[in-house]
Amino acid sequence: MRIPRPLAVVTAAAVASLVACGGGVHGTPGGSGARDPYFPKAGNGGYDVGHYALDLAYDPGTHQLSGTATITARATQDLSAFNLDLKGLDVEKVTVEGHGARFNRAGQELTVRPPVELHDGRTFRVAVRYSGTPVTITDPDGSEEGWLRTADGALALGQPTGSMAWFPGNHHPSDKATYDLAVTVPQGLGAVSNGEPAGERTARGRTTYTWRTTEPMASYLATVAIGDWDVHRSATRDGLPVYTAVDPGQAQASRKLPDTIAEVLTWAQEHFGPYPFSSSGAIVDRPEDADYALETQNRPVFAGAPDTVLLVHELAHQWYGNSVSPKTWRDMWLNEGFATYAEWLWQEDHGGDTAQETFDALYAGHYYDGEDANDSVWAFPPADPPDAAHISASPVYQRGAMVLHKIRRTVGDDGFRTLMRGWASAHRHGNADTEDFTAYVERTAPDEDFSVIWEDWLYGEGRPDRP
Repeated sequence: MRIPRPLAVVTAAAVASLVACGGGVHGTPGGSGARDPYFPKAGNGGYDVGHYALDLAYDPGTHQLSGTATITARATQDLSAFNLDLKGLDVEKVTVEGHGARFNRAGQELTVRPPVELHDGRTFRVAVRYSGTPVTITDPDGSEEGWLRTADGALALGQPTGSMAWFPGNHHPSDKATYDLAVTVPQGLGAVSNGEPAGERTARGRTTYTWRTTEPMASYLATVAIGDWDVHRSATRDGLPVYTAVDPGQAQASRKLPDTIAEVLTWAQEHFGPYPFSSSGAIVDRPEDADYALETQNRPVFAGAPDTVLLVHELAHQWYGNSVSPKTWRDMWLNEGFATYAEWLWQEDHGGDTAQETFDALYAGHYYDGEDANDSVWAFPPADPPDAAHISASPVYQRGAMVLHKIRRTVGDDGFRTLMRGWASAHRHGNADTEDFTAYVERTAPDEDFSVIWEDWLYGEGRPDRP
């Protein structure tokens, strides 16, 4: 527990109340979690974030990160206290509306008690000053996220909970916000993030890069990549800015990337509707620095130069997952099933297997080389992963895509394209869950019966009988 200097003199009763923060504060505190079925402590209750302003500095030599996070939020209830998610790092000071606030730590929970209770509906600003060595988080499935040290800097990846390793916030996909990020690094290094560049200045051997994200973003999609980058600015034929940052070791393999991004986006807009953000691009790091790709908003991250199909997958996420974000982590198939089906559509449109042929290979069990991989497709229903370790497992991707193909076969190609575009438009920059999607499909095609698809393919156990 740290007591900021303006409140150093407090009564014993006040200190006792503060200590009680860890187990519940008197009054009307916000919840210490968003009640996610797989990550119950992720996110928090009692408020809604509108904007993050992050002012960071990082030294790759010492691995030290320091920062101030200024969070603008609206209370959704009377708040005598509220929580922020922050893993590791040392909190030095917290203010609410410019006044020192008491705080304490318990695991990933930073509990803040403002000097005066915040009333329901009030917009308020909380600033947290912090520093330390940010941590790498191991997910339930064994993958690493959070703050990843690289050979020449660092890479921040956040799915599903890693963003709490580098800034405090309401780290659940249901609470989206806009962002301003300024990061200061040693001169000679670059810092790339989401959104659009908003300034760059160098003084006393250090350079500050500023980035601005004006469309709502779930915190798990936020990134900052620090290192040596070959930067390329271009635009699609429609004028959409494309900003790519590539590790010099991947420059030759990535030389066609800006043109391929423009080609994929043109194709994707025909299928999914208008691109939902104000810029696009990619970050290509070395394979040894991160061993997976992630659909970070505007600017997906790749471990090595991506092939076209992987690029299609991550760019499709800009519609499905980034613009239309899940309400909970149970709804991951709405991200991954859609992005996987985008791969099938791309291959179908570019001389590869048709979506039906891909579906048939998965159903017959000869899509993958190994029997175990083929069997894994039927391990559980895509809309109901058994636990947090399986939200990115094969059924979420492949069987999720099979659900979409069954819908396509039911409504026809024209109806399916209308449905895909309409779904992206109806929930643009918002959140949705599986019930929202099934209801939308039924409204869009009221004369069709989808009950077998929902019961057998979306929620059913094992491989369904194929009519």
